[in-house]
Amino acid sequence: MRIRTRIIQIGTVQIGGGLPVVLQSMTATKTTDVIKTAETCQRLADAGAGIVRVAVDTLRDAESLREIRRIIQRDTNVNLSVDLQENYQLAETVAPFVNKIRYNPGHLHHVEPETAWQTKVERIVQIARKHDCALRIGVNCGSLDPALGQTADGRRQTADIDAAINSALQHAEFIDSLGFDRFCVSIKSSDPKAVLFANRQFAAQRLDVPLHLGLTEAGLPPMGIEKSRAALEPLLAEGIGDTLRVSLTVPNDRKAEEIEAGRLILQNVASGIVLTDWKPEQLNIISCPSCARVENEQFVALAERVREATWGMKDIPLTIAVMGCRVNGPGETDHADIGLWCGKTAVNLKRGSTLIGSFGYDEVIEKMLTEADKLLDKRT
Repeated sequence: MRIRTRIIQIGTVQIGGGLPVVLQSMTATKTTDVIKTAETCQRLADAGAGIVRVAVDTLRDAESLREIRRIIQRDTNVNLSVDLQENYQLAETVAPFVNKIRYNPGHLHHVEPETAWQTKVERIVQIARKHDCALRIGVNCGSLDPALGQTADGRRQTADIDAAINSALQHAEFIDSLGFDRFCVSIKSSDPKAVLFANRQFAAQRLDVPLHLGLTEAGLPPMGIEKSRAALEPLLAEGIGDTLRVSLTVPNDRKAEEIEAGRLILQNVASGIVLTDWKPEQLNIISCPSCARVENEQFVALAERVREATWGMKDIPLTIAVMGCRVNGPGETDHADIGLWCGKTAVNLKRGSTLIGSFGYDEVIEKMLTEADKLLDKRT
């Protein structure tokens, strides 16, 4: 029995209210490459994506949306969502050309840090109302509000997952107070157990708010699909979730695989096949889905090389994070045993939160294996 959250309109689709779950995906082209991005949006929509998300990182990205929308037109089956990332001020530029705006509460401090987050969110809501856009409060455990759940000296006093739940509840309550109800919420983590816990907790307290489900940085298929199944199938079987995305590390021309994986998950749940006894491999490779923010197209190939190089370590308890950009890269690599945070020409290699150094794409695998060996030697 699906939880009957309120229904919200996103372009030509509706989510919530027990309606069929809407599948989503995201482009991996540079947003400024308007032809390729528009083609990808249409291809994903044709593959079954009810909503297609585009990343906007700069004013040039935001201005490119005007041309992207002109190419695909508003009256097609392409419903565009935009990811504001670190600059909430871009909402005004993109709103006329999209159907939904996603903001991350953990990123609101990046611009105008002296301005209260409530003032920024109120501005986003005003813009969404003016331009007939829905909103998503997109909380991510890899990029939480640094002020949330901290003591006066800056130390975190609550677990990241608790802080994520509190952030989602806080922002939902504030937007409610503005008289705006056309929003949904997502609480994502790279840990399936954390995704299950967070969404159950939120749904129990806010039965009215539609939920977008996803396991962030699910990684390379097929393991990324299995991890996503473990995170999403139990929730859907419990009636939780109105829209979802499977975030796979694949190049742009394979993005439709996210839709295929989402469709598999929905078919499994409908057939009573729910993955509840999944056990992670000892070696846990976390890698983000490629998107417009990835600074080097070698990122996906690098993730595949990491998997190949560590195949013999699959029975060793070790977490390696391979991240394509600065948005969630620092947070996810801080929490991993070994982290590779990719830049344009070099890869930042980390051991936990400690930066070991920056290395070329052709040499970082060898350096990573050396650091892994050092780490494992210390454990023995």
